[in-house]
Amino acid sequence: MKYTVIKVKCEEELSEVLQAILGNVGFDAFLENETGFEASIESTLYQEEEVNEALSFFDDQMTYSIEEQEKQNWNKLWESHYNPVEISEDLQIRASFHEKDPKYKYEIIITPKMSFGTGHHATTTLMLRNQLSIDHSGKNVADLGCGTGILAVMAKILGAKQVDACDIEDWSCENALENAKLNNVDIRVTVGTVSEMEKLDKYEIVLANINRNVLLEEMSTYQSLITDGGHLLLSGFYSEDLPIIKERAAEFGLTYASHLEKDNWISAVFKN
Repeated sequence: MKYTVIKVKCEEELSEVLQAILGNVGFDAFLENETGFEASIESTLYQEEEVNEALSFFDDQMTYSIEEQEKQNWNKLWESHYNPVEISEDLQIRASFHEKDPKYKYEIIITPKMSFGTGHHATTTLMLRNQLSIDHSGKNVADLGCGTGILAVMAKILGAKQVDACDIEDWSCENALENAKLNNVDIRVTVGTVSEMEKLDKYEIVLANINRNVLLEEMSTYQSLITDGGHLLLSGFYSEDLPIIKERAAEFGLTYASHLEKDNWISAVFKN
């Protein structure tokens, strides 16, 4: 059996978006590398016009080439490129094929498939570090735009009572449930936006690692979900965007508490 492989060169922050787009047109195996990623699809399913149209919007932000290959063991290739991630001295993210490292107080096991949130990206790392600084015990937590479910899983590991999550991509929701099972925790996941999510009335902690425009647009919704004294953790935006995020949050009575920065990405904490 032959496979069509697309080799994409792009910036790290665009890689996840392009992988999701290619997933929508049938590509089902992805392998990240230093310059971008490779994706494969059975050659009989490959539609050139469909792919060109899907990627045309990003022509000035990336380049790609396409070739046909014999079938490879993509799982083995992925495993050889995926390394454990140290989030802090207390937390490691690993895949199921890595050995457990007893020096860490916490660990999260992740099989990311096509979903965002492996711990390798700065925004995920920062959100997890902020979570580690906040008491989750017995609290209700909402994870909006959950991707792999890594933040929702972390909330449960930290003792959260109820964790509700949502994502607009069905494969992300499936992946989040799979990862929850890998970590022996229970979360509730809805396919859709926060307005469509199966949720409680209020949460002590709301998590949203999305992007600047969505955060600004949905800020009032986030505030409405948070209990008095509760926390809102945000990421998915650059350091230069922090002032406008603070300003928007203040419009709805959210008080800036702190932020962390890595590779020009920000994760900020607000209190209601």
